[in-house]
Amino acid sequence: MLVDSHCHLDKLNYNDLHVDVADVVAKAKQAGVEQMLSVGVTLEAFPSMLAMIEPFNNIHASCGVHPLDCESEFDLNTFKQYASHSKVVAIGETGLDFFYQPETAQRQIELFEQHVTVANELDKPLIIHTRNARVETLDVLKNGHAERCGGVIHCFTEDLAFAKAAIDLGFYISLSGIITFKQAIELQDVVKQLPLDRLLVETDSPYLAPVPHRGKENQPAYVSEVAASLAELQQCDVETVSKITTSNFNKLFLRH
Repeated sequence: MLVDSHCHLDKLNYNDLHVDVADVVAKAKQAGVEQMLSVGVTLEAFPSMLAMIEPFNNIHASCGVHPLDCESEFDLNTFKQYASHSKVVAIGETGLDFFYQPETAQRQIELFEQHVTVANELDKPLIIHTRNARVETLDVLKNGHAERCGGVIHCFTEDLAFAKAAIDLGFYISLSGIITFKQAIELQDVVKQLPLDRLLVETDSPYLAPVPHRGKENQPAYVSEVAASLAELQQCDVETVSKITTSNFNKLFLRH
């Protein structure tokens, strides 16, 4: 059994590629994917995303504001209300992205700090996006005592030192289809050195489709390709990767 630990089900193509969420779930199940976490990126879109997935016991939700959406509407009380929903198992996607939007750095940091505070208040783990902000990301996590709630560095593309620092804080590392790309040699070298008991797999669908689906829209079913690539890098079988990453997901997000 596999888990897609990070996808955006409300952003998939339901006009041409899928009939509805049930169709996506059925395709995922055929590929051995039994659970998925649908990740929120704005408060405005959260209610409709939650309504889409609410009928499915095997789909969990997160609530947060993506750093690249930091200028979207944000009300702290509304955020806490949404994040307190029983179907919400994580806070985020949050974090820092100074690659695409360095001009909003201060606002990103402010929102990120609020996410960490709420995560600790609700005792729900964080889902972290970080790009060109390694030092700042770790500073916010450490200063906010994020080790109390834990979390995951999603779609990991950083170096080994960052991975170790995050793991030392009690965080997990989630790997996406990027590890299947031929040119991702440095990332693959890092992945070989990471402990499997701290790893998750994800699609980040509809983005970053893994080989051999690269160039197409991604979907939860394709997390099986990520797992296969991780097994090759870790020099173990896919069954081991499936078992351990699923266990890691359950420990982090479902607290069992």
